[in-house]
Parts: sequence; C-alpha cells; structure tokens
Amino acid sequence: MNHESWRAVTPQFDNFSSTLEQYQSISEIYYLNSQLRLKKSFEAFVKSSGVTKVLTVNAPDNAIYRQLFAESLSSMTQEHVPVVSTEDLSIESVLGTYAVDKKGNITQQQAGLIEKADGGYILVSANMFTANPVGWFKLKSALLGEKLSPINLTPKCIPSIDLSKVYDVKIIAIGSRESLDDFQYLDPDIHYGLNLYTEYEPEIELTEESISTYLGFLKWLCSKYHLPTLDKSGLVKLMAEGTRFTEDQHYLPLDITWYRSLLESATLESQSHSVLTGEDIAKAIEAKYFRESYLPERALSDIFDGQVIIETKGECVGQVNGLTVIDVPGHPLSYGEPARISCVIHFGDGDISDVERKAELGGNLHAKGMMIMQAFVSSALKLDEPLPYSASVVFEQSYCEVDGDSASLAELCSFVSALSEYPINQQIAVTGAVDQFGRVQAVGGLNEKIEGFYHVCKHQGLTGKQGVILPKSNLKHLSLHKDVVESIKKEEFHIWSVSTVDEAVPILMNHPFRGDDNASVISQIAKRIEGFERHEHSTGILSWIKNWFV
Repeated sequence: MNHESWRAVTPQFDNFSSTLEQYQSISEIYYLNSQLRLKKSFEAFVKSSGVTKVLTVNAPDNAIYRQLFAESLSSMTQEHVPVVSTEDLSIESVLGTYAVDKKGNITQQQAGLIEKADGGYILVSANMFTANPVGWFKLKSALLGEKLSPINLTPKCIPSIDLSKVYDVKIIAIGSRESLDDFQYLDPDIHYGLNLYTEYEPEIELTEESISTYLGFLKWLCSKYHLPTLDKSGLVKLMAEGTRFTEDQHYLPLDITWYRSLLESATLESQSHSVLTGEDIAKAIEAKYFRESYLPERALSDIFDGQVIIETKGECVGQVNGLTVIDVPGHPLSYGEPARISCVIHFGDGDISDVERKAELGGNLHAKGMMIMQAFVSSALKLDEPLPYSASVVFEQSYCEVDGDSASLAELCSFVSALSEYPINQQIAVTGAVDQFGRVQAVGGLNEKIEGFYHVCKHQGLTGKQGVILPKSNLKHLSLHKDVVESIKKEEFHIWSVSTVDEAVPILMNHPFRGDDNASVISQIAKRIEGFERHEHSTGILSWIKNWFV
C-alpha cells in the first residue's frame, strides 16, 4: 500500500534529454534575463523621478551580487552615469571631507559617496543603514533635495567658498528580508513613497519552456567566472544536486555563489579541467561532505555503539522511530537522525503529558502539533467525556530543544499503539505533521531524515522490510543519495507515502485505524475504554498483595 518506486525518490530529467544534448549550442543568457521581476524593476527605477529614489532588493548580501547589479544599471543608463558600490556608510564616507588653512583656502579635499555618485546610483548593503543610522539620514537628506556640505577637518578655520551643494542620487539597498525589515523599522518612510521593492528570485521552475533559459544561465555563469563547460552527465548531476538544494524536484537554484562553489570544487577533481562530468561533480559533493561530516558521523556512532537506543527490527507497543533534522550553530551541514518516541498509558483523567514541553525542551510549534494530535484522536474516538487514561509522550534520550510539528504523526502512532496495545513495526520510521482531520501534511528536511534512518538500518542489518513513511505531498521534495536509491531499487529499503492517518497506521501496526472491523485500532481502544468503565481492568499490584494476605 502506497509503496513508492525508486523513480519517485530522485528527480527524473528524461523528458529534457534532447535539450540537454544541445547544451553546447545553446546561447548564453545573461543572469538578468532569468530575473524578469528584477529586470523590470531596474528599468522602472532608472526611469523614475520625483521622490522615488530608493530601490530595495531582497537578494544575497555580498559583493558578487552588488557588482552584477552595478553592471546591469550601467548597461541601462548612459555611460557617464556613475554607479558606486560601498561597504562604508560613516558620515565622513558619505559626505566627504576637506581641510582649510588659516586664510580660508582649501588645502585638502576627499570626495564623499554623494559626490562620487552625483547624477547616478549608490549600491549598499541594507545592514549598513542599521549599523550607521546617521549615514542613512544624511543620504536621505540628499535624496530629498537638501543642501549638504563635506565635513571640515579643521573646524577652527572657515573656508572662503561655500561647499554646500544639492545632489542628485538614487540608492539601491540590497539585503535579506530580515535586514530590509530592520531598515524599514529604522525609517518607516521607506515604504511610504520613497521606495520601490523587488527580489532576486533564488530558483526557477523546471519546465519544457524554462529549461533553455536555465541552461543559458549556466553557460553565462561558466563563461563569466571562467569555469569549465559541462557534458550531459555533468548537467544531470548538477541539476539533481540543485533539486536537493531547493528541496523540490521541480525547481532549480539560480544562486550564483552556490554554483561557483560547487563547480570550482568539481574543477579541482576533474582530470581535464576543461569539461566537467557527472563523476567530477559527484566527487566534489563527496569531498565537501567528508570535510563537514564529523558531527553526523559521531552522532551515528553513538547509535551504532548502543549509547543511543534505536531499534530497527521487531515490534513494540507504544514506541515508534521518529525522524529529526539536527542543526548545530556554527556548523554548515544539517543532518538527519532517528529519534525513539515512546508513549506509556496509565489510568487517569485523560491528560496527555508532553514531557518535552513540561521539561521546557519543547518549542511552541512542537506543543501546537501535540495539541492538534490530541484533538484529532479525541474526535476519531467520538468521546462524550475525557479518556479514562492518561498518557506520557516523550522523545527518548533527547537532551536539547525539540521544535516543529513534523513528529506529530509519529507521536500519534505511539499514542494509539499504547491505547490499543497493538505493537508498532520498528523497521519503519515515520515523519509528517497531522491536522485536526487526520490529514498528513508536508514537513521539511526529508532527504536528511531518510538518509539518517537508512544509515542506521544498514549498520544494524537491512531486512528488506525497512523504510520510511512520509507525507505524499513531500514526494516532490526528495532527491536522495545514490546509495539509498540503489537500496530502494533492490527492494532492501522502502518509501511509503501517505495522505491520511488511516493510510499510515495499517503500514505500521498491520491493523486498520478505523472501520467496521472489530480488529481496527479505534475498535480496540473502544473495547479497552468499555472494559475500564465496567471495571474489567487488571488488578493493581497493591490489590494483588492485599488479596494474597486475606
């Protein structure tokens, strides 16, 4: 049921094969021609007049992009129009400086940004405005037509001529959404008349129409930065890695720095240094992983050594393998790691105790997922009053904060397993969020999660029945490592995609979740509740001891 083939877990480019073979004859496409919103915004900004003197661009904040934007602006304007990029917004840098002798003669003068860019454009990081607010407000004065003069380094001497001047400049502020938000907070006027806004789109949808644009962009990039060309195998491998980077099989990145880093690394691995193959790019990817893999491999070794308990064989009531993604501050690599989620049931007032939350190790999104899961179970059971059981759900051997709702499907499965006393197959791991209607929703980090569980299964021995349950809506996000794909081909490892809880539970517990079948999970839970209400639950240890001595 819902068993996916290997083709579903890795991007397929067969329908683009003929276009890829024509790569060498495709014309270069300038980066701006793959960014129509950005291009139209530049054109409108160049033509703008009046108070519209600022263009804010959501784009990677580095010198590479600022240089490209400067080139684009220069090509759209007359050759003599200055385009100045800066990393300094100190007041002296903005206004310039001068020195005067006792007779009032100017002995030294250094032009400021507004002087250098008079009649043109200044490109600057949005972060610079919040770091140097005085510099921004001086620039704003220039934008609004106020007279400004350079800074006098000899304030006791007065110049014989007036150096104040009205400047005609426009500003392009480049930064992330967060830095642009800080800029707006510094000066709310930015979004009320002074500003145009646009974005550098980080990815392109892969279609029959857009593939030529993408390949032309690649040719331009390789030519611009003196990188080797790619053969067909190199293109396919690069595109596969690109879908992993975007986490979507239907989108490829347009991140210039990402391509430069990968292709420059592949050039070092290449034998010819003139044409990059798929093998060259694969070697570059493996070399990068090797440099960054100490932490994930150390985490896996704790599982292999038994320091962290993860079971990949057999069955267990109330215990399921969840999947997590670990992000370590200062570490560039996110990696997947399975987590044992367990639930125990005892007689009580229906409270489901989220141990992570009570121990202040659970974030707000995790708490939200738990509450949604509880609401769904109560709705599915059609209870008129609270459960006569209380439960405790916990991430075992977790010593840091757990956040996000991606474990709510796994937590639900452990909960209903403990309630029904139906065991869960430990050969299968689960990820996915659940809504109040039992629909399984998409989550992030699927590639890392699946690969993390696969490595544990491989070390403990592949049984041919191990695998991962994930949301059906996440299938398009998969771009798994070749070793995992090969195991799926050989049916050593499996992927099951589900849309609802009713589809996930039978895979894990070998029983339907609900229905007319008396063996369904819901029916079994109802029987336990009915038995409890008729006092048919087992005698406690204290009562047993008391009866022994009567």
